[in-house]
Amino acid sequence: RKVTAEVLGQLEHLALVDFRDAEGVERLQKAIRFADQLQEVNTDGVEPMDSVLEDRCLYLREDDVTEGNCTKELLKNAREKVEEYFVAPPGNIPLPKLEDQETFLQGS
Repeated sequence: RKVTAEVLGQLEHLALVDFRDAEGVERLQKAIRFADQLQEVNTDGVEPMDSVLEDRCLYLREDDVTEGNCTKELLKNAREKVEEYFVAPPGNIPLPKLEDQETFLQGS
């Protein structure tokens, strides 16, 4: 499928990923191919729902803590961490530096 320049610009802004290089374009095309599989699902005669619960109340269980103090064990799964936080992979468009953000926010 073709993606317009306008949509591409919006996606780049939202995802902080530059789709103008070969890797970015391939990732986008791969995501579109994956999403296109939904077109193959037969939905004839299926009415849209406002909620997957169809007006049923959600049963809430008691929130009993059964495990805890497992931060070190959980952080072993992190590819990258800072102190006790997971670090999400960044896009390939750098975020503005803090001083640039402050300047931008003052102008708005």
